[in-house]
Amino acid sequence: MSNVVGRLIEFWGFKRNMGRVWAVLYLSPDPLSAEDLRQLLKLSSGAVSMTLSELSRWGVVRKVWVQGERRDFYAAEVQLWRMISRVFNEREKGEITMAIDAFEEALAMLDTIQVGRDTDAKTRARVELQRSRIGQLLELARLGQRLLDVFLSTAKIDAEPLVRFLLGTRNDAPRS
Repeated sequence: MSNVVGRLIEFWGFKRNMGRVWAVLYLSPDPLSAEDLRQLLKLSSGAVSMTLSELSRWGVVRKVWVQGERRDFYAAEVQLWRMISRVFNEREKGEITMAIDAFEEALAMLDTIQVGRDTDAKTRARVELQRSRIGQLLELARLGQRLLDVFLSTAKIDAEPLVRFLLGTRNDAPRS
């Protein structure tokens, strides 16, 4: 199972081991230590340590205290909606914002090009084509930003019960 999640996480642009470690923690009834993860996943201590640090930074894994233990133990974020929205807020929102800024800058640069009567028709046509197409890209990026903002505003509530209801599933119902 951890390999499947690892491949899926890798498809989304994260490291495969991040998905593997998170999946093991998510499916574990109890918190696990870095050594437990190292043995279960056959990874080096350094790989486990770096992966846990990255997952902690993304807020999808957290350190937990286990009574009577001196080692650090880890547990996965189990609210999937919260986890996904956190990643979207930090990664995708930043990418969309950078794209909007770049498109606006490109349009501003095009506006500085002096296209007058003495400019040949081919150059005028090229500038107008670029202005139109960059404008379309800007509109698409702004739409993406609005959609992401709506998604993130709904992520402030726990929408998982609604999703389960709409899909007709229960929390721990076995799948046939």
